[in-house]
Amino acid sequence: MRIASSRVLVRTATSATTVLLAGGLLFAGTGAATALDLGSLASGSLGSLDTGTTAPLAPTPHLASIANFRDVGGNDGDGYATGFGRHLQRGVVYRANALSSATDADLQTLTDLGLISVLDMRGQSEIDNPFVGGPDRIPAGADYTHIPIDFGDLVQLAQTIQSPEQGRQYMVDANRSFVTDPAKRAAFKQVLTDIAHASGPVVFHCSAGKDRTGWVAALLQRLGGASAETVMADYLESNDYLADVNARTLAQIRGALGEQAALNLTPVLGVEAGFLEAGLAQVMSDYGSIDGYLTEGLGLDPLTIVELATKMRA
Repeated sequence: MRIASSRVLVRTATSATTVLLAGGLLFAGTGAATALDLGSLASGSLGSLDTGTTAPLAPTPHLASIANFRDVGGNDGDGYATGFGRHLQRGVVYRANALSSATDADLQTLTDLGLISVLDMRGQSEIDNPFVGGPDRIPAGADYTHIPIDFGDLVQLAQTIQSPEQGRQYMVDANRSFVTDPAKRAAFKQVLTDIAHASGPVVFHCSAGKDRTGWVAALLQRLGGASAETVMADYLESNDYLADVNARTLAQIRGALGEQAALNLTPVLGVEAGFLEAGLAQVMSDYGSIDGYLTEGLGLDPLTIVELATKMRA
């Protein structure tokens, strides 16, 4: 059964202007830089908008074959708190690891959630890899979009990373590249734009659902008004969701390549606060703020940003 999604859509120039003013958008004239005050979004300046009401959602289902599947808005209750008695919206945007190993039962669960779009951020080499890849299995009624963001697959990394410290530095550099690499910025722009314009629930993912996926989730949660502490706690939960999968993967690496190889790749299979912090520090260095990264770095237009913020707010 498809779950209906009630969203605020900007349909006319008048309504668009109203939303922009409510969202705290400041325009400096034609051709000038456009700034977005995300602080006003987080503090509730969109609170007067009618986002509709929905019946309480059941807890997000655990999917055995898609271990890192979860709701960006929170997995149970009202969703992640954003302050002033508000919460992130649940049942609208989901995050996951690859859907390539999805069972028929888990695909049916995704169909029952009403998913209309699957956004796959894996690089083509990750999909083609016979050991860790494979094409997504798509729930009935959902469209598939491939938006590749190269990261390097585990087989390649096993051949290049020679110490845990090197593995950790690889992850730090990868998160920084989400800010510095023009091709990755363009891809993230497309992912966020597709989420903003989707008419129903969406799931986005990479291979493990923790790095590229964790970056997009963090941006969406901040746009919705979640605190930095909430965003980080959600980011680190990948370690729990992937614990069994990673234990099996490390056992395979240990058996094939030895104990040292397993130690070298342990940081790569998980997440650490320093990884996300490295990307956010790069945002501050290059753009001064998250809104600067979204507008100047990714080139998102103000209406799209407001649509994302509105979609994420209950």
